[in-house]
Amino acid sequence: MATQGQVITCKAAVAYEPNKPLVIEDVQVAPPQAGEVRIKVLFTALCHTDAYTWSGKDPEGLFPCILGHEAAGIVESVGEGVTEVQPGDHVIPCYQAECRECKFCKSGKTNLCGKVRTATGAGVMMNDRKSRFSINGKLIYHFMGTSTFSQYTVVHDVSVAKIDPQAPLDKVCLLGCGVPTGLGAVWNTAKVEPGSIVAIFGLGTVGLAVAEGAKSAGASRIIGIDIDSKKFDVAKNFGVTEFVNPKDYDKPIQQVLVDLTDGGVDYSFECIGNVSVMRAALECCHKGWGTSVIVGVAASGQEISTRPFQLVTGRVWKGTAFGGFKSRSQVPWLVDKYMKKEIKIDEYVTHNLTVGEINKAFDLMHEGGCLRCVLKMHE
Repeated sequence: MATQGQVITCKAAVAYEPNKPLVIEDVQVAPPQAGEVRIKVLFTALCHTDAYTWSGKDPEGLFPCILGHEAAGIVESVGEGVTEVQPGDHVIPCYQAECRECKFCKSGKTNLCGKVRTATGAGVMMNDRKSRFSINGKLIYHFMGTSTFSQYTVVHDVSVAKIDPQAPLDKVCLLGCGVPTGLGAVWNTAKVEPGSIVAIFGLGTVGLAVAEGAKSAGASRIIGIDIDSKKFDVAKNFGVTEFVNPKDYDKPIQQVLVDLTDGGVDYSFECIGNVSVMRAALECCHKGWGTSVIVGVAASGQEISTRPFQLVTGRVWKGTAFGGFKSRSQVPWLVDKYMKKEIKIDEYVTHNLTVGEINKAFDLMHEGGCLRCVLKMHE
């Protein structure tokens, strides 16, 4: 492409400070250095993690920054030494890297990767500990190693999944975060077996993806728990078989669920990020074998608590990041599953807007009727 090796000026939504509307700016995006890839972002979706950092509750949140981490696009250019992708490739940037060389990647026990984490957590690139974004010389920080609320972004090559060029980018962008997180929490982290009873706390995109994963794993009962009863009609389409609204009961929700399930559920999933709900999710699990998976991200400084006896008597508490999927290896596999109609994506997209309407998109997300809003990045 003619832009190779050049600084690109493009539109991006910049977060200057917590809770202040994002501003559409002309941003300069530097060329990729060694081990980096510059991507033309075509579509990006909004996720609650973007709103969480924008709210100022994220200890790693840096301002000014370009948020966004659920996207798809096309490689514009690559830096020195990049061999796995080339200009023109269709890709999904992944906040969960996979270098295949670090202690984490080689362990065979986790999808976490340590290679670029120190840089992505600090809003910069690994090579020179600097940002590739600026506005008239003023630095703008990266976010989660992705920064997809920009028409062009620069990411580490270990954070790029090359996908089927036939896949619709306005749909598969969702495979950058929420949908894999839910599916993988069931398939990889909990390993739900056929016949299991499952409880899901929070019926947003991630909770619905958990339901879909549980249904495909053969769960016999999938109980959705949410304080918004309007969500049940949608949830049924994803596999939820029963709905419980904690507001309808005087007793603690864990007791309600234990009573409903002859002693507790086999697996529970907390998809909200609320530490008191995390406790309820553990305590609604069946004695002796119940497993609760923490999927939601709580605000910084929050702590979880329960009585140790809950664990002594056989319950298991675990967590998951990106559903345990290895990004570069397995995101292309998820895209293929979607292309074969084995997993849903279209059904999660409730709104389509342009990047210029991003503040409206965040408002929609907080209103509850929106699962995923996909933004078109170029006119």
